[in-house]
Amino acid sequence: MARQLIPAFAYTVVYVKDVARSVAFYSDAFGYRVRRLDGSHRWGELESGQTTIAFTPLHQRETDERTGAVRTPAREGERGPVEVCFDYADVDAAYKRAVDRGAVPVSPPEVKEWGQKVGYVRDVDGIVVRLGSYVGDSASHE
Repeated sequence: MARQLIPAFAYTVVYVKDVARSVAFYSDAFGYRVRRLDGSHRWGELESGQTTIAFTPLHQRETDERTGAVRTPAREGERGPVEVCFDYADVDAAYKRAVDRGAVPVSPPEVKEWGQKVGYVRDVDGIVVRLGSYVGDSASHE
């Protein structure tokens, strides 16, 4: 009988204009501890639980030549296909902290129809960040 391989989700990599700036911003605005920022400032990581949030430049030889160039939104009103989401016990306090420390407010926290309190901000690169309360299993939302 073949054994199924089930990987652990290890990283989410966010492509940004300035790695050091983004690492400092996420640490300050969202409360994460910096795990690593290499001397070249081409890679940074935050302690974020079982997975790692990592940052790398928008353009670099290692990825552009192998997997294609990263594309950013072409005009106002567009956004990238990724949203970063964080759960907080106190979404209102988290939203205020993020905005007070440089996040651009998008939508203040409100309780959604599925019972989660959610607010949205943009980071220093315009990436949408969702700040939400923890939601249990999906069976409780049907």
